[in-house]
Amino acid sequence: MLFVARGRQLEALRTHGLTVASDERPVTLDTVDATDDIHAIQGADLVLIAVKLGETENIARRIAEAPGSTPPILSLQNGVQKDEVLRAHLPDAEILGGVCYISAAIESPGVIRHNGSLARIVLGSYGGKPSAAAVAMHRALDEAGVEAELSDDIESALWRKFVFLVGLSSVTTVARQPIGVLRAHVPTRQLLADVMTEAVAVAEARGVALPADYVEQQLAFVDTLPEQMSSSMHRDLTHGNPLELPWLGGGVVAMGADAGVPTPAGRALAAVLAPYVAGGATD
Repeated sequence: MLFVARGRQLEALRTHGLTVASDERPVTLDTVDATDDIHAIQGADLVLIAVKLGETENIARRIAEAPGSTPPILSLQNGVQKDEVLRAHLPDAEILGGVCYISAAIESPGVIRHNGSLARIVLGSYGGKPSAAAVAMHRALDEAGVEAELSDDIESALWRKFVFLVGLSSVTTVARQPIGVLRAHVPTRQLLADVMTEAVAVAEARGVALPADYVEQQLAFVDTLPEQMSSSMHRDLTHGNPLELPWLGGGVVAMGADAGVPTPAGRALAAVLAPYVAGGATD
């Protein structure tokens, strides 16, 4: 496995390796292969993309410039628009769909903190039958002890996570509170439901069918989460980092406008967070 990184992350990987701090499955790799040369992906069996959404187009362009044929690409980023960005620069046939369910964050360069026990990957090929690359990746994950599912409807799987994520990211970030606080108060619990309901309506307008009681299912799931669980967007806000809002809550608003679906709750939350999208001060 080769890691393509930059800056402090690259230096830490080269110097100290990679550590996953987890109460469930801690991992320490004292030595890893790491580079800042994206052309080194030539000949790879699969390229896994895990950058912030704002970097997706830049990464896609750089992969497209690499010599040789493009290897299969699997993005485990958030959102439902990420693969559309990749397709604008890379062969459509090489794009796999992927969903990652996990609460994790960079604790320090070279150290990833995994919170709780949730850790699952869903992957598949667009158009139904999983490709050879998708099957091989699923087998590799399974052999490594990673909970993984091979889906024949990956677009639906992407939206299933997206609906939950849009509610979690928007409301935790605006309220600046973890999920335990939000689910315990009637107004914020209802706000979560409203945002997710709008996302379901946008999905349906785009031809993605979700269960009629999907929002109720997600609220029940919210009740099982650790009280201190929040979202990466909330963490980014508190650290003054750029926000993924344009591809999460803002993405629902934009897709809703294109489809003629009103999204008043999501639009209000996106408007409140708009001054922080580029990062900077949070006061």
